[in-house]
Amino acid sequence: MHGSPQRLGDAFRVAPGTSVRLATMDPGATLGFDKDAARDRTAADLDRLEVLQETVWAEHRHRILIVLQGIDTAGKDGAIRHLMRAFNAMGVRAVPFGVPVGPELAHDFLWRVHAQVPGDGEIVIFNRSHYEGVLAERIGELVPEATWARRYDAINAFERLLAVEGTTIIKLFLHISPAEQLERLRARLADPAKRWKFRRSDLRDRERWDVAIAAFDDALTRCSTAEAPWYVIPSDHKWFRNLAVGTIVADAIEALQPAFPEPEGLPADLPLS
Repeated sequence: MHGSPQRLGDAFRVAPGTSVRLATMDPGATLGFDKDAARDRTAADLDRLEVLQETVWAEHRHRILIVLQGIDTAGKDGAIRHLMRAFNAMGVRAVPFGVPVGPELAHDFLWRVHAQVPGDGEIVIFNRSHYEGVLAERIGELVPEATWARRYDAINAFERLLAVEGTTIIKLFLHISPAEQLERLRARLADPAKRWKFRRSDLRDRERWDVAIAAFDDALTRCSTAEAPWYVIPSDHKWFRNLAVGTIVADAIEALQPAFPEPEGLPADLPLS
């Protein structure tokens, strides 16, 4: 089954005002695609993204923010590597957000984020994001409930500001199952090149899986808006995750209809031969 790019976006978009329950959503879904059928579509989307990103950078008008969230091992790094296969380093940045430290702790939770949003012509990918203020800090009980509970409205206002000022926001939640996470943690420990990524906190977070899912449910429900909807991407199959991420991002940029600008100050009598 080959499906259509539009169907992928429609299938995974969280409609504003709807209630999300990740426990009812299949992280292993592939919408009828198989790995072989997805291969050509995935490559075609990368080709689209290569042209689109070059056009966005040349036109220097649009600002595009891609937000990646998901539990540990959900595939945020893998999704970034996939997208970067299409992108020129000129005009693209990937920004990771860890636990706030130093000056970040002395400011509001959005301070460090606002400084990293895209400028004209840029595509910026957030590996984790401003949502850590209602996810990691809530799940780990790093701030009291009274603090994280008021942040949803601040996040929506922040994203509304970005959208009004011309930023296209594409928010992708990578959804995996506990069983798949366990396999990925085991694989990480078994691979000397990936073992460094393992943290003891990964196991502690697994013990709080239900707490984490409740936090994700609330963030997806309360912060999927017309200006910045969430997409919940089934990510147990890495090949399908890449297909969905590439298609959704390419469709969103294509909808902006970027165009290469005409050269400035080109003389009418310029000899071209």
